[in-house]
Amino acid sequence: MSDAAAPAPAPAPPGRLLMTGYAGLQVLLLVPAVLLFVLWVVGGVLMVVWVGALLLAVAVPGTRALANLHRRMASRVLGHPLPAPYAPLAGLSPIARLRAVALDPMTWRDLGWLVVTSTVGFALSLLVVLLLVCVVTWWVWWYASAPLMRLRSAIDRTLLSPGTTERLSQRVQQLTETRADLVDHSAAELRRLERDLHDGAQARLVALSMSLGMADSMFASDPEKARRMVSDARETTTAALGELRSVVRGIHPPVLADRGLAGAVEALALDMAVPVDVTAALPGRPPAPVESAVYFAIAECLANIGKHAAAQHAWIRLDHAAGVLRAEVGDDGRGGASAEAGTGMRGVMRRLGAFDGTMMVSSPVGGPTIITLEVPCGLSSPRTTPSSGPV
Repeated sequence: MSDAAAPAPAPAPPGRLLMTGYAGLQVLLLVPAVLLFVLWVVGGVLMVVWVGALLLAVAVPGTRALANLHRRMASRVLGHPLPAPYAPLAGLSPIARLRAVALDPMTWRDLGWLVVTSTVGFALSLLVVLLLVCVVTWWVWWYASAPLMRLRSAIDRTLLSPGTTERLSQRVQQLTETRADLVDHSAAELRRLERDLHDGAQARLVALSMSLGMADSMFASDPEKARRMVSDARETTTAALGELRSVVRGIHPPVLADRGLAGAVEALALDMAVPVDVTAALPGRPPAPVESAVYFAIAECLANIGKHAAAQHAWIRLDHAAGVLRAEVGDDGRGGASAEAGTGMRGVMRRLGAFDGTMMVSSPVGGPTIITLEVPCGLSSPRTTPSSGPV
């Protein structure tokens, strides 16, 4: 398997004519912007009756759609994405949606943006268009169109992006959710360990104690049967040790501590029924908690491939760039995997979320399935050798 593909180059900035085209579209969009602002004002005044709520039910999504269109144009001009940072509304009741929209700071930033885009923004866009249309000013347009459009886009970015307070609030909310997920995950892991010890090693040790007690009482009367019981107890001891090793491997696999993430992933690939290519280029070791989380996340992905994918071939790519540990797990199976379909992938997301990690799933019906895991972290001094090759 070849090394992971290099990241796609950033798109080239738009030329002057394309920027002027954006300016012309923004001039035309003055009409819906003014209409939406009127709906906001009239709807707010008429909120004392049900008609106001209907007007706002049209104004809010219309404003968000118009703002998203300007975000796309601004991101193209400025050269970096401007996501729509609205509070999620999926799965909420109508009353809960109304409350979420009213409490979302971006709702009110959009309203302020409507005022600015209908005045200052409109003037800047109109100026760019007029500089081109007026023949005697085309040379001014040649030099001024790009700076004017970047100024217009910067204004849109400032108003249509979360402010410092909103970003801190979102960060606090995210940390609260990941902390809750981590606590739940830790509690579930403790229950699993308790169950494994109680049902496995503890039961075998109790049986061992009873067998040795019976053998001790029978040595005088039936030495041969007592020896057989001691032999059975030795086998029980071996099984109990196996159970304990299994529990220990579930906490932190020894191969992970000895060989690092790349070596441990290669060991996982060896146990797969389908051939798995492992390509790893890690110039150092991630922090132990991150290493363990990524290892178990990859193990879960491989388990899903073995159970559900019906794949003939799979691959794993590990690398670290720009302060982010990245793992890609793919297969050529039937596809159709979803992070919402099973508890395994949700567990992976919770495990990575504790380290600000993310999981992205691309799995169209018919395949291939590609799961990308990313965790921001640094690497320690080199302790593992980069490896690459089929396993």
